[in-house]
Amino acid sequence: MTLRAGLLAASLLPLLGACASAPSPGSNSNTDSVAGAGSNLAAAAAVTATTAALAPCAADPDWHQPTQPRRIHGNSWYVGTCGLSAVLITSDEGHVLIDGATEKAAPLIEANIRKLGVDPRRIRYLLNSHEHNDHAGGLAHLQRASGATVVARAPAVEALKTGKTDRGDPQYLSVSPFPPVAAVQVIGDGETLRLGPIALTAHATPGHTPGGTSWTWRACDEAGVCRAIAYADSLTPISDEVYRYSDETAHPGVVAAFRRSIETVAALPCDILVTPHPNASDLLARLDAPSPQGKSGSNDCRAYAATGAGKLEARLAKERASAP
Repeated sequence: MTLRAGLLAASLLPLLGACASAPSPGSNSNTDSVAGAGSNLAAAAAVTATTAALAPCAADPDWHQPTQPRRIHGNSWYVGTCGLSAVLITSDEGHVLIDGATEKAAPLIEANIRKLGVDPRRIRYLLNSHEHNDHAGGLAHLQRASGATVVARAPAVEALKTGKTDRGDPQYLSVSPFPPVAAVQVIGDGETLRLGPIALTAHATPGHTPGGTSWTWRACDEAGVCRAIAYADSLTPISDEVYRYSDETAHPGVVAAFRRSIETVAALPCDILVTPHPNASDLLARLDAPSPQGKSGSNDCRAYAATGAGKLEARLAKERASAP
């Protein structure tokens, strides 16, 4: 049974409950109900069916509106909110979580993880897309709940450890500080983080922030069908009122790096695209599609990159038009 089927078929709960039960929150069990791709999906469906009454996400979703967890593919699960993504990748040897949303949203992510029958204390690594409050603000809470190591590229490390960015961040004067994390392990561009069968590759995609990172991995379901999943970072050129991307004196090489990031995202292995803001890629609607093919599209990353390229060129044209 798929996770979606469980959400839609609450009447089957007594039967599902008879099959298996997931560990309760706070359980000391070393086995999670969705630890591996072929694990007890019926138990996960039974756990998550209790959230079926949640209000549907709006077209322009609130960051902190809760939504039910969803299976992306295989051992990969959406555990974020209506407006902010977080992805749990599970294995019998421990788990990995990508992004922590905001400080306010972090308990909602933790609750979704528990609804899947997963003990947060078995999360070994916390990864980050970029060093802004809406994606890094909840990492400190989730690090305390899990004891996990935060992993990021070097340009993001100082911001994650202090809870604030510097003038290298285009939004430096307009973004809020966030709770700092205790420690950060550095990963390089193209390096792969491994945990049992999980292998996640970091791709440097600076531009939105200096530390922007996209992540790719493969996930296989219980039938042996494998998909390449890309968690592609934001490609939106947003800034405060002072920053100018085209100012090569103040920010040398930034535009060239941003364009390389767009090319990198376009070339990612990308059967299924996930973005830090789910509405940027219509993610939740795709995950809720009745057919597995609805989640996928070989051109998703290329289309996402093309949109980012258009926004960057429009921003640069605007800066040229307003130059003194």
